Amino acid sequence: YPEKEKRMAEEEERGPGSVFQMFVLMEDLLDKLKVLDYEQHVLDKHNIKPLSRHYFVSSPHVLSNPGEQFYMFSVIAAWLISLCGRPFDTPQEYDDPNATVSNILSELRALGGQVDFPPSKLKSGSGEHVVYVLDQLVEKALKSKGFTWDRPMYPSVEVEDECVQEDDAELTLSKVEEEMTVKLVYNILQNMYSKRQLVDVCIQELSGSRPAVVLESDVDAAEWNLEVERVLPQLKVTIRTDNKDWRIHLDQMHQHQEGINTSLQDAKGCLFKLREDISKTLEKVSSREKYLNTQLEHLISEYRQAQAQLNKVKELYQQASGGVTERTRILAEISEELEKVKQEMEEKGSSMSDGAPVVKIRQSLTKLKQELEQMDVRMGVVEHTLLQAKLREKNNMTRDMHATHLLEPNTQPY
Repeated sequence: YPEKEKRMAEEEERGPGSVFQMFVLMEDLLDKLKVLDYEQHVLDKHNIKPLSRHYFVSSPHVLSNPGEQFYMFSVIAAWLISLCGRPFDTPQEYDDPNATVSNILSELRALGGQVDFPPSKLKSGSGEHVVYVLDQLVEKALKSKGFTWDRPMYPSVEVEDECVQEDDAELTLSKVEEEMTVKLVYNILQNMYSKRQLVDVCIQELSGSRPAVVLESDVDAAEWNLEVERVLPQLKVTIRTDNKDWRIHLDQMHQHQEGINTSLQDAKGCLFKLREDISKTLEKVSSREKYLNTQLEHLISEYRQAQAQLNKVKELYQQASGGVTERTRILAEISEELEKVKQEMEEKGSSMSDGAPVVKIRQSLTKLKQELEQMDVRMGVVEHTLLQAKLREKNNMTRDMHATHLLEPNTQPY
């Protein structure tokens, strides 16, 4: 899979964070589109649902729909180009994707953008090239609108108050420790002394006055040691450590530094030894390579001569094969013409030896004679009919003339 290996090599060259750089660029692109109010001008106009934060990201962890994503990409790109003051028709769903991509890239080049990738990278509708093109267009649109990013306003931090709070916390912690120590000491003294002696000692310590006489203990030393061993576990003050305390962080830093230094000392020896081994191996390889070159020099020269002869033979073979190909084409044309001539000759020979046309002509003549006889009979019938009609008309005219002559004398006046 050469394409997959090439893509993995490019990602290794760019660094491990390049895989997630596309997510960051997509989030920035969405913020810029919101600044241009794309919800009203694009989503509401085309009745499209809002984009997710990683809509144009190509990743196995993100659902993809190439057709929908390409249509969304083309619509947003057309809108951004129109915002830059260049007329651009909104693409439709059934337009040619190659023509749409070429038009968008040509407009981007006209606006001053750089395009150093093939147009086929945009046909999927997702990926770093789609995000790059949209980011370039949205930057041009913001520039044409005169939009500028203001400096961020950071909230003021009162450092002194935090220092005071930390000091108060330290004071409170020390105060708690003192109170717990006083309580434990009081419990010990209550077990060791009587109530009266304890009150006298406490009053004297609180008042700050010295006792009149030297205090002498009437407790046995063995009992005192037993009591100390019994109460000693209770004297341990355990305070829950806070992970946010800077002292803990500082201790951890020192521990990690010590660990790194110790590991570095061990690793240095291994690395130095490895470097020496590699340098020795490289020297051996270079010396062996030089030896092989000197030993195989005559074989290499023979191989070069044989390679040159092979190239010459290949050229001759190509020339000869070219002549054979041309002659084969001419032979095919001549064979085709010969087949046509043979076919014409066969048709003419079959037509000359075949008596079927003569028989057809005779049958046609006989049929014509019969039709002529029938036409003669029909013509005679028609002439006879016309003659009878003329005679009938003549008789009628004669009858009418006689009738008029007979009526004329009777109509004269008296």
